[in-house]
Amino acid sequence: MPPPKSTSAPKTTESKLARLGLRTDMDLVLHLPMRYEDETKIVSIREACLRGGHVSQIEGVVTKNEISFKPRRQLLVTIADESGDILLRFMNFYGSQVKQLAEGVRVRARTEVKHGFFGAEMVHPTYKVVNEGAPLPTSLTPVYPSGEGLSQPILRRAIGDAMKRVDWTDTVPPAIRRQMGLGDFEPSVRLLHYPPKDADEYALMEKSHPAWTRMKFDELLAQQLSLKRAQRARRDKGAPTLRAVGELSKAFLQALPFKLTDAQARVVKEISADLREGYPMQRLLQGDVGSGKTVVAALAAAQAIDSGYQAALMAPTEILAEQHFRKIAAWMEPLGVKVAWLTGSLKKKEKAAASEMAETGEAHLVIGTHALIQDSVQFAKLGLVLVDEQHRFGVGQRLTLRNKGSDGLVPHQLMMSATPIPRTLAMTYYADLEVSVIDELPPGRTPIVTRAIDQNRRDEVIERVHAAALEGRQAYWVCPLIEESEALQLQTATETYETLAEALPDLQVGLVHGRLKPAEKQVIMDAFSAGEIHVLVATTVIEVGVDVPNASLMVIEHAERFGLSQLHQLRGRVGRGSAASVCLLLYQSPLGQVAKQRLMTMRETTDGFEIARRDLEIRGPGEFLGARQSGQAMLRFADLETDQWLVEHARDIAASLLEHETPQNVAIVDAHLARWLGGREEFLKV
Repeated sequence: MPPPKSTSAPKTTESKLARLGLRTDMDLVLHLPMRYEDETKIVSIREACLRGGHVSQIEGVVTKNEISFKPRRQLLVTIADESGDILLRFMNFYGSQVKQLAEGVRVRARTEVKHGFFGAEMVHPTYKVVNEGAPLPTSLTPVYPSGEGLSQPILRRAIGDAMKRVDWTDTVPPAIRRQMGLGDFEPSVRLLHYPPKDADEYALMEKSHPAWTRMKFDELLAQQLSLKRAQRARRDKGAPTLRAVGELSKAFLQALPFKLTDAQARVVKEISADLREGYPMQRLLQGDVGSGKTVVAALAAAQAIDSGYQAALMAPTEILAEQHFRKIAAWMEPLGVKVAWLTGSLKKKEKAAASEMAETGEAHLVIGTHALIQDSVQFAKLGLVLVDEQHRFGVGQRLTLRNKGSDGLVPHQLMMSATPIPRTLAMTYYADLEVSVIDELPPGRTPIVTRAIDQNRRDEVIERVHAAALEGRQAYWVCPLIEESEALQLQTATETYETLAEALPDLQVGLVHGRLKPAEKQVIMDAFSAGEIHVLVATTVIEVGVDVPNASLMVIEHAERFGLSQLHQLRGRVGRGSAASVCLLLYQSPLGQVAKQRLMTMRETTDGFEIARRDLEIRGPGEFLGARQSGQAMLRFADLETDQWLVEHARDIAASLLEHETPQNVAIVDAHLARWLGGREEFLKV
């Protein structure tokens, strides 16, 4: 198949198209409409007025054109046909529009008709000046996702031109099309760009039309082929063989004050087997909040160290990285392991010392934040990379750490997530990963009772906190997430702290937030861990990594502002000891539909996998994957809830095409990936 030609649009248009990711003719052809407008028929102005509230297309002659300044500057244009007249109102307009819509001009306008103070009107309709008897379109008019400075006519023209130039060869073999009951590629694409006026508009809008099914399958097949081929490419790379489960691993297990759960032991075995292979492990370790992922990660690190290599653990926040450091160092340093600590907030001298320990090999294990991926940080012999809360890192960041191996070898990689990933999502986006699941909690954990309480009953909640403290228990009080302003969030936390300190004069109330220096934060967290602080007011810095078994009450203020995953993470800070634990979700009425769904889910289940499944329904896949920072192409057309059957077929067909590596199959795979991904495969390989 010849390489795709680049579009021949003028330079300025070309750069605007490029910003939308539309660089080749095929990119344009696969830039499919997000909705359609029916411009194939005209109704009289009288009929449009009677159908008020519906979108109508009318045609008439301008009888009046004036600029009004009451209550604000606006252009008022009246058009009339033989049945009546209607006002077109433009709040924002150019001088050229005033001239264009001069009296006597014939105009075709389309939008919803509203009945305002001065009668029937159309506000900011789409319109065009036409001659009498001008023909109507014969197909529905596509409306495309657009960007700044790219009008719909420019996009339609660019797409139409590209369709004349592309190679329409079908990249899905006839046998697969027959097996799946799919239409041919070219007619499907043409129908989506130019649907005939008798096309099922509902099926087109809902993306259930057979032409959409063909696009979804092609997209999913490309993604599955790319991921599985990336997995193969990784297996062709060399990795250190970490065969030894020796003295350190044995001593570590003996020194632990608890026995591994069956699930932890199973997962350790899976990881251990991967580390012995000569190709890089790429494993995702999933475990609900509090399931004990840290000890599994530490045992993997022990195997690397036993085999003469270093390990690095990267966490997204300093508070979480420090939690890992304290816990793992307490386990391993008595066994002779040197653990280095490296974060951005360290003084220059301390940072240089930690970097030197990594580079000389003096440090067996280096724990830190994004600081680990700086160019200045090198490792003597890195064999294993551990990434916690992996979805919070961009793909490029994870790739940088993996590239710090030595002797041309790629370190093994274990990614951890306390946000369980629903099966469909794992099957789609993690098709190239091995997945290990810790599906049981350590014994002695108590179930957490969750209640949703109206903000008006705040005094009762404060009394509940007081009662818990008198029984020797501790409580968290988490302040709302205010995305618009960190300063506003801090102010809210400070005000809540002052209110609680005043309402509970006999208790010690502490405050921790993102603006505190790490040392100050640690002093407060240590005091809370030691039981010296009864109530800890916090922003979401305590979302992950904080482990205080005596804390049994969690109050989340303005719970309606948090996502499900975050509510579940916060709730997981309690229930870590033997006392009955409670999570109170304070909310502000009235609740929106999504907020109601979230709070109901939190009340109904503590199962992280069920919460993740419902969260996927509510939010879609982006948040689970860290896609906002990753640059990874999200699925544009397929929907993981409604198209699960297609995901499964695409996965099986991709596996079959790659397994039987005939010249014909290789050509099919190459052509399909070139069409759908072009040069965008790199990010799928991490």
